[in-house]
Amino acid sequence: MEITNIMEYEAIAKQKLPKMAFDYYASGAEDQWTLAENRNAFSRILFRPRILIDVSKIDMATTVLGFKISMPIMIAPTAMQKMAHPEGSGPYFDSVLQFWFVVDNGPLLGSTPQQERHQLLGRSWFDFHHVLCFILDMCTVATLSSWATSSVEEVASTGPGIRFFQLYVYKDRNVVAQLVRRAERAGFKAIALTVDTPRLGRREADIKNRFTLPPFLTLKNFEGLDLGKMDKASPINCTSLLAVQADDSGLASYVAGQIDRTLSWKDVEWLQTITKLPILVKGVLTAEDARLSIQSGAAGIIVSNHGARQLDYSPSTIMALEEVVKAARGRVPVFLDGGVRRGTDVFKALALGASGIFIGRPVVFALASEGEAGVRKVLQILREEFELAMALSGCRSLKEITRAHIVTDWDLPRNRPAPRL
Repeated sequence: MEITNIMEYEAIAKQKLPKMAFDYYASGAEDQWTLAENRNAFSRILFRPRILIDVSKIDMATTVLGFKISMPIMIAPTAMQKMAHPEGSGPYFDSVLQFWFVVDNGPLLGSTPQQERHQLLGRSWFDFHHVLCFILDMCTVATLSSWATSSVEEVASTGPGIRFFQLYVYKDRNVVAQLVRRAERAGFKAIALTVDTPRLGRREADIKNRFTLPPFLTLKNFEGLDLGKMDKASPINCTSLLAVQADDSGLASYVAGQIDRTLSWKDVEWLQTITKLPILVKGVLTAEDARLSIQSGAAGIIVSNHGARQLDYSPSTIMALEEVVKAARGRVPVFLDGGVRRGTDVFKALALGASGIFIGRPVVFALASEGEAGVRKVLQILREEFELAMALSGCRSLKEITRAHIVTDWDLPRNRPAPRL
């Protein structure tokens, strides 16, 4: 089957993945209204293209926190990515960092490290040099989840790249400090602090499936840490998600036992005392919280509703974006994470003031469908679609994309009753 847009990977992934794994990646909270709205809201934003402009050369390059990247399309953190391949002996691409890939140490047949790596990357002999050349040409940012099934060290060992580390704040602050130091030592460039998960949203698919992490996988970033009382205090082991309470999922039990519900703006300030890395506050949807993020020292803001997996009937990310951008007033960059499936979506986000976007589910679905080749295809398609949207809108560089290039449904005057004479 020829893939012509990245949404086609979801149906393929559904066929290939176990139901529990696919539902974990694909589902949202409760009625899943926000999950659908994350996509639907983009369709209510229309273009105002400009014509007769020389678009023979298009420049998509930009900078993020001082790092130059080839396009404003980056990889969002996605937990437990090794579930994305159903075969334990097959290739596992756990994190896509600057389009470099970390694979699981499954059964190896080759006699040299190069042969072993080639076999893991699709069980075929191909020139890995060509893959690396593509990766370097498509240089961008990728973010590793705290709950990844590969460690920061494994990811760093794949080579140079611009990598961010997504962080949850645990009740035991010593564990948080160890995770941050570990990311720093591994060369990660920023911390994406998730702030919208004091409790886990009600994800009914995970409850029905009694979601647990497969027993052959662990949360690698916690191995080797001094966990103190963390294991004993939790209903489940902190490096695996094996136990399930009778009426919930393993992940919900884990969050209830480990994640700190007292998290506040003081903790954003505290985090800056233990690291020099810039901190992006991830999970902002309002102007009020945008201003507080900046007051607390955030280096950037990620507009996110956690993939619509937390509070259902929250606004879509694209609907919340402009409010946050206006509140930030250019003091810090604002990014969008959630709902992007087309290059036109990227353009719309930038027209509303985003400095860049993150994608999550499309990467996981492509990973499950075609492994490394699928992930490359996702990034390539989005890049080509975005470049085309720029050209057809009359924009030759990102700075030429303005609010005047789009019209939204909230720009239009509302129908109001005619005044009585």
